[in-house]
Amino acid sequence: MAQAAHMLRTGQRGGLFQLQMAFRDLKGSGQRLGLAWSLAWHDIVSRYRGSILGPFWITLSMGLMVLGIGFLYANLFKIPLNEFLPFVALGIVFFGVMTGVINEGCDTFVQAKGMLSQTSLPMFTFVWRTVLRNLISLAHHLVIVLAVLTVYGYWARADVPQALVGLVLMIVNVSWASMLAGIASARFRDIPQIVASVMQFAIFMTPVFWTPNRFSGQHMAILHANPFYHLLDAVRAPLLGQAVAHQSYLVLVLMALGGWTLTFALFARTRRRIVHYL
Repeated sequence: MAQAAHMLRTGQRGGLFQLQMAFRDLKGSGQRLGLAWSLAWHDIVSRYRGSILGPFWITLSMGLMVLGIGFLYANLFKIPLNEFLPFVALGIVFFGVMTGVINEGCDTFVQAKGMLSQTSLPMFTFVWRTVLRNLISLAHHLVIVLAVLTVYGYWARADVPQALVGLVLMIVNVSWASMLAGIASARFRDIPQIVASVMQFAIFMTPVFWTPNRFSGQHMAILHANPFYHLLDAVRAPLLGQAVAHQSYLVLVLMALGGWTLTFALFARTRRRIVHYL
């Protein structure tokens, strides 16, 4: 009787039922990863249809930015170019992945408004669409990574398997941040501007254009409180032949567990309302 009264008053069957439906959505999206990939690939093709170089235009502009910042800042900071340019190149490429997944996550559900209102596709499908779209872009930008690692001799000592572990941890973490931004943006349309401003601020607070070895003591403690530092270092350090602090892996694992728990709980609570928000 109490459950029936709750349903009549709120239109909901309780938290346990909402969690079950959220898990069913997640499971259904796993069975439709092919669809998410097709949507992501279609997004890339549509975005660059009619252009000569396609997505390599972004790779070209990113490469020019790497060369410009690398040469300029190496001279300003008095750092050898063979140390600084690979550091900056990897920082720009992989921080760009984080920025892309999180910023584009704001449009995850807004962009899929038509499909969500007319079909019963799992909502997680569109989260994976955003992530896969940025992984496709990363595949193009790996040209820059391979070039700097080869030219400056880092490829011989790069720990690729460990870098892949770091990349997986990065994607796992930015995926929940992307979904969280998507849920919030469906309800409040000024969230994308806030997220873009936060990411723009974060790139200057994270060692992308500057090296962390200039800091010590109290300043290093502030740096270690920056989650983007750990996300970036877990991928970049192994490719440069450097060790990743165990603290970084601990932070990333705890952040993934806490972030996904929070995001999934929020999704379970708002899943039925997202389409109405749109």
